[in-house]
Amino acid sequence: MTALPVGVHVREHRSVLAAAEKRALIWMARRLPLWINSDHLSALGLLSMVAVGVSFAALRFTPWGALAVIIALAANWFGDSLDGTLARVRDQQRPRYGYYVDHLIDLAGSTFLFAGLACSGSMSPLVALALLAGYLLVSAESYLAAHAAGVFRLSFLGVGPTELRIVLAIGVVKIVWTPWVSLGQLGSIQLFDLGGVVALAGLFVAFAASAVRNTWALYEAEPLGGSPRAPRTA
Repeated sequence: MTALPVGVHVREHRSVLAAAEKRALIWMARRLPLWINSDHLSALGLLSMVAVGVSFAALRFTPWGALAVIIALAANWFGDSLDGTLARVRDQQRPRYGYYVDHLIDLAGSTFLFAGLACSGSMSPLVALALLAGYLLVSAESYLAAHAAGVFRLSFLGVGPTELRIVLAIGVVKIVWTPWVSLGQLGSIQLFDLGGVVALAGLFVAFAASAVRNTWALYEAEPLGGSPRAPRTA
């Protein structure tokens, strides 16, 4: 297979914690031992997401699974967030390899996460499956946008991967005390089912908004009968 030219795209990260997180990651990357490289951190990111899924599934049998979930989420943040920063700090970037492996790990890790939630008893398997489908849909659109429009967006409405990890950690602490929330006259629903429905709505809005924005930008860049020009991605 002939190697394609490296696609140039801009990473756009506008989450609430993005600026502080970037400073912290650079600080850590400059202090990591030389024998640790970005591949080690990527492997940690994947293994920790497997651990998150297994720990969620363990909640069916022991509340200590919640502590394991939080530890695994912290390890995932460390590995998944730091691998690219370390490569940039050390000037060891591998654009095609890094882009492919990083997002391959994201897809596999998310599958383990939602499988664990489905097995945990804290979320309906149907809601977990719908969330996985929604996540894969949004992921596919973002990968297409990075290739076609030149922008890879890591957040939506101020929420990115780090914020989602924090929400998951808070949620798992809550369900140790009680997995149910009251909706008044509508009755009670499991916290993670309610959160899942809200997340599904957010995924749908994110997909629709990004699809419309990128389609219009690309249409303007390549009008029928007109001269192609660079898409406006702001």
